[in-house]
Amino acid sequence: MAHRPVGLAQTIALSGAASTSSAFTVQSNVIRLVAKGTGANVAINTSPDLQTNVSAADYYIPSGGTATLAMTRASQIVAGITTGATTLVTAPEGTQMPFSVGDHVSLVRSGTTADSNYATLINDVSILSVDSARLSDNNYFVTRLTLNANTSGIITDFTGSASLVNTLKVSAFDPDGGSGVLHIQQVQQSGQA
Repeated sequence: MAHRPVGLAQTIALSGAASTSSAFTVQSNVIRLVAKGTGANVAINTSPDLQTNVSAADYYIPSGGTATLAMTRASQIVAGITTGATTLVTAPEGTQMPFSVGDHVSLVRSGTTADSNYATLINDVSILSVDSARLSDNNYFVTRLTLNANTSGIITDFTGSASLVNTLKVSAFDPDGGSGVLHIQQVQQSGQA
C-alpha cells in the first residue's frame, strides 16, 4: 500500500501524561500514526479538553507500531460573514451544512482575494449554533453558523472567496508511563493492503 503525505507532519511527546497536537485542517480521510519508543493510547477529536479526556480505553498503538485511521473531511463555501463578538458565517442558498454544534472549523482563503484578518481570527474555533435564516433583502433561506470567534475588530467587509474546513487534534499518552514520540501525518492511500 502506497501513502502520499498530505499537509504538514507533526510529532508529540509520549509520556505518562497526555500531550495534544496543534489543530490541523482535515485535508484527507486518513491519518497515519507511528508510536516510537513506547506504546500510546490516542484520541482524535475537536474538544478543547481533549488532552484530559484521552484514556486507556482509547485506540492503542504498540511501541514501534503504526495505525492508519479514518477521518471525516468536511468543507463549506462561505457566502458571507457578519462580524461581532461571535461571528456569523452564511453558506450559499441551497447547500447543506456538513458541520454540527461543537465541531471546530477554520477559514481557508482561496488565493489572496479574501481579507487575511478573517482567516487569522477564524482558526480552529468551535461552532455554537447551526441555524436557518431568512435574508429579507433577497427573500430566501440560507444556513448560518454562529462561531465562537470575536471578529468585532475587523472593519473591512468580507470579500473574495473562502471555505470553512473542519479541524481536529490528536492527543496521546503512554498508559505505562514510558517516553517516546508519536508521529502524525495525514495521507492518501493507493493500492491494496
